[in-house]
Amino acid sequence: MGSREKHRILQQKTERSVTPSPSRQYSGGHRSRSYPTARRAIHHTEKAAGRTARNTAANSRAAVKSSQKAVKEAGRTARQAAKTTSRSARQTVKTADHTVKTVQKTAQATVKATQRAVQAARATAKAAATTAKAAAKATAAAIKAAIAAIQELIAAIAAGGWVAIVVVLVICLAAFLIASPFGIFFSGEDSGEGITMPEAVVQLNGEFTSQIEQIQADNPHDTLDMDNAGTAAMISNWNDVLAVYAVRVSTDETSPGSVAVVTDENLAVLREIFWAMNQISYLTESKERTETVTNEDGDEEEKTVTETILHITVTTKDCWQMVDEYGFTEEQREMLTELLKPEYQEMFLSLTGSYQDITLSPQEVREIMERLPNDLSEERRQIVLTAYQLLGKVNYFWGGKSLVLGWDSRWGTLTEVWATGSPSTGTVRPYGLDCSGFADWVFYNASGGSYIIGHGGGASAQHSYCTNISWSEAAPGDLAFYPGDSHVGIVCGFDAGGNVQIIHCASGANNVVVTGKSGFTAIGRPDYYSE
Repeated sequence: MGSREKHRILQQKTERSVTPSPSRQYSGGHRSRSYPTARRAIHHTEKAAGRTARNTAANSRAAVKSSQKAVKEAGRTARQAAKTTSRSARQTVKTADHTVKTVQKTAQATVKATQRAVQAARATAKAAATTAKAAAKATAAAIKAAIAAIQELIAAIAAGGWVAIVVVLVICLAAFLIASPFGIFFSGEDSGEGITMPEAVVQLNGEFTSQIEQIQADNPHDTLDMDNAGTAAMISNWNDVLAVYAVRVSTDETSPGSVAVVTDENLAVLREIFWAMNQISYLTESKERTETVTNEDGDEEEKTVTETILHITVTTKDCWQMVDEYGFTEEQREMLTELLKPEYQEMFLSLTGSYQDITLSPQEVREIMERLPNDLSEERRQIVLTAYQLLGKVNYFWGGKSLVLGWDSRWGTLTEVWATGSPSTGTVRPYGLDCSGFADWVFYNASGGSYIIGHGGGASAQHSYCTNISWSEAAPGDLAFYPGDSHVGIVCGFDAGGNVQIIHCASGANNVVVTGKSGFTAIGRPDYYSE
């Protein structure tokens, strides 16, 4: 190779080695003095970037591991939660399924009761609207259906089914009945306001009796003449009185009120209607008649005697006469017609005092049995329990007897005392029982109508069918007597001190009462227990 060629190659290598990169600059054809500094800066920057990258990578790897760990932990937690949730869900489903089945069973029974209530409500509400005219169209079937429905709904409440619906229906039915003339059938219960209707009836009967007795006291007479041998004094139109009262009070245009309670204001209205429908009048008459008498010499002779007769007349009116007097509207007449239907007569009887439910409650039976010996025979238990059925419920009435199984509808009805030998003879009083009549009724009812303790007689006859025993031998069911058999009662148990208790119909208490043996001097064991 020639020298020229070598020089050319060497020059090319030199040019390639000094050709600046974009980062290397030349000035005026000479190398820049900043070149080494820039080179060192680049080197330091590259090293710093490397460290940063390595640190970042390490941190990233740590973050990744931490994230992976968190993910795994979250996964385990999620799986555990899922298992717990699944178990809870399965248990909830089982519980819900059981609940559904229980509710279905309860609901089926409740549905029937509710449907009946709805049917009753529809039958009642069909004529209801909000006016008094609506109440007139409430039929006996609707009333009875409502009562039956309420009883079934109460049972449904106890079962826990559809309580809200049941309560609403009961409230609606009760509210409707109470606001109508039929609300009078609720007046027999103590509401805490005023008095009950039976108490009001007794009060007005007492006022009626007092007026008759006052007339007799103010007009001396030899003979008392009352319509139908004294039965005119019986209040025979109480149903009509109460029906007129119920319609008038519940439909008063100025201030309609509820007849479910007997307030002082309502009692005043009832008293007015009562006396308007039962008017007492009287007159005295003197008559001369000839009697044959025996004189002091033993000879018979005729004598003219003047007899004073007191005539007492009770004029009663029925509801239709009062309709005209009070100017009842057609709607009020319809209400009256509905109230006086035969199906409501028993309800009226429960208000007028001529009917009472004498069934003892379980609690009353338990309390009575606690005072009886454990070894007492069933026959004697029944005598005692039967006697307690009339405790405080039947007035004393001289000569009063009853051979009726259960409640005697004559009790409480004003009647003239016809039996002689008592200060009350000739007076008018609520019919009831005397002491021997009470004993007869008890044995007659306890035996199902097969036995009369006195065989038709009074206390003396009853004593004759007993074997005398000592007081230390006394047992519940034995008979106790006053001296001369002037009064009789039934041993009914012992008090906490072991003292004999006697139940009897006493004139002094004017009712059936339980007392100690004060006044009773003899005791007998009825043959009934040995027959």
